[in-house]
Amino acid sequence: MPILLEGLLTALGVGLLIGLVRERRRNDPQSGPSAAGLRTHALAATAAATAWHLDPRAFLVLFATGGALIAVSYRRTAESDVGLTGEFALVSTMLLGALAVDSTALAAGLGVVTAILLHLRSELHHLGREVITEAEVHDGLLLAAAALIVLPLLPRNAVDPWGVLVPAALWKLVVLVMAAGVTGQVVLRLVGARVGLPVAGFFAGFASSTVATASYGQRAKDDPPLVPYAASAAILANLSTLMLLAAVLASGSATVLRAAVWPLVAAGCTLLAGASAGFLDGREQPTDLPSSLQPHAFKLTHALALAAFVALVLVVSAMLSGTIGGHGALAAATIAGMVDLQGAALAVGQLAETGRIAVVEAMWGLVLLLAGSATVKSVLAYGSGGRAYGRRVTLALGSSVAAAALAAWWANA
Repeated sequence: MPILLEGLLTALGVGLLIGLVRERRRNDPQSGPSAAGLRTHALAATAAATAWHLDPRAFLVLFATGGALIAVSYRRTAESDVGLTGEFALVSTMLLGALAVDSTALAAGLGVVTAILLHLRSELHHLGREVITEAEVHDGLLLAAAALIVLPLLPRNAVDPWGVLVPAALWKLVVLVMAAGVTGQVVLRLVGARVGLPVAGFFAGFASSTVATASYGQRAKDDPPLVPYAASAAILANLSTLMLLAAVLASGSATVLRAAVWPLVAAGCTLLAGASAGFLDGREQPTDLPSSLQPHAFKLTHALALAAFVALVLVVSAMLSGTIGGHGALAAATIAGMVDLQGAALAVGQLAETGRIAVVEAMWGLVLLLAGSATVKSVLAYGSGGRAYGRRVTLALGSSVAAAALAAWWANA
């Protein structure tokens, strides 16, 4: 009985919540007549929950009866209100009422979402018709197709003789580039370029600083006034990647992390200073959106080019790792760090944990990883964003590597 009572009360609450939103709509002079209000939705939800508890066949009879009444109501109001929102809202209330008997939490959550969608009627219409452009709809659909259709169909096993080219992993980079572009476009619209791009860049770095560097470079090339902010975004993306690297080391090799803590701190502080310098350089520029906001959030050809570049680096790394002697594993990890910094850092940590290399060598190995990663991202910065953007990013990354090397030398002096 307590479980049944909880389901019935949840159904009643969902009906009252949705009915309240529909009841207030009657006071809107721009809205047409609405046959179902507060009491109708509450009764429909409670009746549906009761019928579902008694027998699913009873619920089917109730649902068919409700559908017939909704059809009659629509015929009476169709001339003044051609929409179907009210009718589908009542159908949703009945379905949620039945769901509340078996899953109260899910029904309550979906009820709140339904009420929010109904309440934000004007805002959603404004967003879909006036705020979002046709090009942005195109970009959103392309991103959804790439992530939800193409990605699940690609092989997740290597397809090359060296075992490094995984189509699903490479396509995931393409999806990340597209997602970074969409995120940047949204943030630009919400808070402007001066604050929006650096903040978006910092969080994008937790996914891939390589992707962020190339993506914001393309944005800087398309709109030169954005260069200081885009460069700050790319630098902050590398800072968040460095933080993620420390977290990975903490979970896999705390010994190496303790040995490399000062080089990592020095590199992080240098990156933060470089991002701040780029942010201040653009202080004389307008803080609102640039006048030439790019029509598309990303360029598919740019994303594909980045994936091809990563594939080339992986193949070259695999070919070289088999020919390098001595500390070949460390050299191979350094080369791999040009693409996957966290994975390479974890590999270096494991080499130290297993005794294949000394802890000091692992610390210098991390410095080499930072240098290799900085080299690749500097090339990407110049190639994607041009000279001004590339110079800013390269200076910050190079300075961070130099700071890490000095800190490593000081720690072992």
